[in-house]
Amino acid sequence: MRIDIAAVGRLKKGPEAALVADYLDRFAKTGRSLGLPAVSVSEVEDRRAGTMAAEAELLARAIPPGAAVVMMDERGEQPTSPEFAARLARFRDEARDVCFVIGGADGLDPGLRARADWQISFGRMVWPHLLVRVMLAEQLYRAATILAGSPYHRA
Repeated sequence: MRIDIAAVGRLKKGPEAALVADYLDRFAKTGRSLGLPAVSVSEVEDRRAGTMAAEAELLARAIPPGAAVVMMDERGEQPTSPEFAARLARFRDEARDVCFVIGGADGLDPGLRARADWQISFGRMVWPHLLVRVMLAEQLYRAATILAGSPYHRA
């Protein structure tokens, strides 16, 4: 199994980058004994065009062949943390790679969204794409703690 995050934009040094790094490091440590690999992050950026279509082309290239594609989209399902953990465990148990896709400020191109195996949302409000990375990293760590039976997650 392989876990990737493909995201538009480069995360500069700052609080968001520190949080993403911290949560992904925690995930790697907690997930190792659960058969969950460290997360790889691919950042894509097209300084010339900056359109959803151009971003979609770059994101599509960053998605590993055969991976389950999970789009972070405001129109997606809103799973609970235990449901998210269960889905991640199912990908692991099926030995299926998974790629979480985060679009740019304008969202995801409809053609790319159509490739999704699962679309999820962190709520009905729109979140800045940089904060979505932080929230996704935290939810991955939370999923690992749920699967490990840790008290980090309390319902």
